[in-house]
Amino acid sequence: MNKPLFALLCSALSALLLAGCSVSYHFNGASIDYTRIKTIHIQEFQNLAPTVYPPLATKFSEDLKYRFQTRTRLTQVSNQGDLNIEGEIIGYDITPEAVQENALAAKTKLTITVNVRYTNLVNEEESFEDKTFTSFATFDASQMLTDVQDQLIEDLVTDLINQIFNATVENW
Repeated sequence: MNKPLFALLCSALSALLLAGCSVSYHFNGASIDYTRIKTIHIQEFQNLAPTVYPPLATKFSEDLKYRFQTRTRLTQVSNQGDLNIEGEIIGYDITPEAVQENALAAKTKLTITVNVRYTNLVNEEESFEDKTFTSFATFDASQMLTDVQDQLIEDLVTDLINQIFNATVENW
């Protein structure tokens, strides 16, 4: 067999083998079967915490929607999607941490807790009811909460959304 014919035959065989194989990579972190799951509904989260920071509910809801919009190909719908996420903020707590010998706190801890209900209408065994997600951060007790609150909330909301995203569409 001559060299050009052999090279052509090897190339054709390689092309056929590669056409029969497929490798799937998900760079967005989501493991969603887009052939079956196409829509998501994310309800606005209400703030039912005993201590209420007014902008928190809107920020949390909008950031959660944005995460699914940017990290998945799901279409957000105004009611009943293939996937549905709803819940409420149930905790916004400020507690002293690292009490010193003079009985004063050296650190203060801000904790945000959300309760989430997730319904997967395509694969119902992945659904869950009333799962709690919590995130916290500490800051120096000499600082006023109002001075650090916005940055802390940004960080805590991001962490909570990561946890929810992982628990729903990444199947962690």
